[in-house]
Amino acid sequence: MKYADTYSKLADFGRELLNKTSLAEGLPHISKYAKDVIKAERCSIFIYDLQKHELWTTIADGVEKIVVPSDKGIVGYTLKIRKPVIANDAYSNPNFLSDVDKKTGYKTENLVAAPIFNSKREIIGVLELLNKEDGFDDEDVKFMIFFAHYVSGFLELVNLYKAEDEKDKRVDYNEKI
Repeated sequence: MKYADTYSKLADFGRELLNKTSLAEGLPHISKYAKDVIKAERCSIFIYDLQKHELWTTIADGVEKIVVPSDKGIVGYTLKIRKPVIANDAYSNPNFLSDVDKKTGYKTENLVAAPIFNSKREIIGVLELLNKEDGFDDEDVKFMIFFAHYVSGFLELVNLYKAEDEKDKRVDYNEKI
C-alpha cells in the first residue's frame, strides 16, 4: 500500500487535531494534511445543511464560501449515493458544476469526493480534493474514506465545544443570588 507510513503519520495528525477547538483552527490543519498526503492542489470541506438542502464550504482553498444545492454537482451526487466519487476528467462528468470554476476563476482538472458521516451514520458533509497531477485512484479513495472519519470526529467535537461554551455563557435568572 503506497500510504503505509501515512497511516502512522495520521495518528500524529489526529493527536494534533484534538488540540484544535474551533473550525477556524482545525479546518486549515485538516486541509493541509489531506493535500500533502494525496498531493492535491486544493481541498474543500462541504457541510450539509439538511434544512436548506444545500452544501456549503467551511473551507475552500483560495476562494470565498461556495454554496451548492444538495442535489447538484459532484458533491451533491456524492451525498446522494453515499459513496466516494472520482472524476479524473471533471468536465466530462455530467454532475460537474463548471459554473463554480467560472465564478472562482479556478480550473478543476480532476477531483475526488468522499462523504463525511457522523457517529449516527448520517451524512454531515463532503470532503473534496482537487487537481492531483496524475489523477486520483482507488488508494486515494481508501485514504479519503479513512480520513473522513477524522473530519467527522472533529466536526462533532467542535459542536460539543460550542454547545458547552453557550451553556457556560447562559445566565439562569431563576438561581438564587
